[in-house]
Amino acid sequence: MKGIPRTVWALGFVSLFMDVSSEMIHSLLPVFLVTVLQAGTVSVGMIEGASEAVALMTKTFSGALSDWLGRRKILLFIGYAIGTATKPLFAVAAGVPLVFTARFIDRIGKGVRGAPRDALVADATPAHLRGAAFGLRQSLDTVGAVMGPLLAIVCMWATGGNFRLVFWIAVIPGIAALVLIVRSVEEPSAQATASLRRPMRWRDLGQLRGAFWIVVLLGAVFTMARFSEAFLLLRAQDTGMASGIIPLILVVMNVAYTLVAYPMGRLSDRVGRTGPLSAGLVFLIAADLLLAMADQSWQVLCASALWGIHMGLTQGLLAALVADTAGASLRGSAFGIFGLASGVAILGGNLIAGYLWSGYGPRMTFAAGALFATVTLAGYLLFLKWAPGLGRHAAQEGKQP
Repeated sequence: MKGIPRTVWALGFVSLFMDVSSEMIHSLLPVFLVTVLQAGTVSVGMIEGASEAVALMTKTFSGALSDWLGRRKILLFIGYAIGTATKPLFAVAAGVPLVFTARFIDRIGKGVRGAPRDALVADATPAHLRGAAFGLRQSLDTVGAVMGPLLAIVCMWATGGNFRLVFWIAVIPGIAALVLIVRSVEEPSAQATASLRRPMRWRDLGQLRGAFWIVVLLGAVFTMARFSEAFLLLRAQDTGMASGIIPLILVVMNVAYTLVAYPMGRLSDRVGRTGPLSAGLVFLIAADLLLAMADQSWQVLCASALWGIHMGLTQGLLAALVADTAGASLRGSAFGIFGLASGVAILGGNLIAGYLWSGYGPRMTFAAGALFATVTLAGYLLFLKWAPGLGRHAAQEGKQP
């Protein structure tokens, strides 16, 4: 981790605190919806898909705005503040509409902060450390995603299964994230960002290279091949796991994610992105197949570990590929466009998963996921024969003279 800038560490810990706050709620929310509010799986799919889609789509505008302003920090703060402010709405929700509203607004906050944050990581980091920097931030993010469900389990036990009180407690780490942004996150120097502060013109997007648009398509297809972790939680409930310990599914997933993300990001700086991305799809296929066949809770836990390894192998590297293929002056916009395409894909994937679950059951849902991931892997490997340099671009760029 030598050489990674202080700002990247600070952003990682901001993500950690906000993920603690968010995952305390999200690890319980699908079960809360189904058991307390009596929602169906199609509603869960719609809420998860629409909320994650709006988060990714909002990145389009926040990324472009951060390029125009030449400043990322203010948008970071606004995005995290929106997310923190929505937490009490989950606690007071009496029906699905308010949960949908809260989740929707919360994800808008995620979208506002996402592209400027990723662009700031890229701004602050030398090219030869970019994979490691994104991997580190992602690892710290997932440490929070481990701590959140664990705290949810403890709080559910301490409060006698009081979902709403646990949701109130989740506000506290969100506030801590805001304090850390103010005190520890630093912008690049004014000289370094001077070229960014100019009127935005749509024709400027023509400066983005063809390799970038390939990465956008690749990210959308990867996203479509998986769906929200909410379906993992529902699968655990379906196999008989008690509501109070269902957050363990996300704990296992995020431990695996945390252990894999940084080492794979660092490795990709040396050998390129192709191998880890391909391996990530293999792990996703294995996870889907195990979830399709599972009839006991321990099998769902094992599948969650495989799912986490898949995330660690792919998510940070896709972000690094965006940074690799986009120029500094359009970096925020590039992350925004990438988010827009991924948002459309994740909305479609979650709606399909919800309808398959409702109409054919969980086994068909995950079997379909495995099939689509297999097709995605085959298409990706065939594409690399046509454009073999894409996966090696970052490693070559990052070599020092």
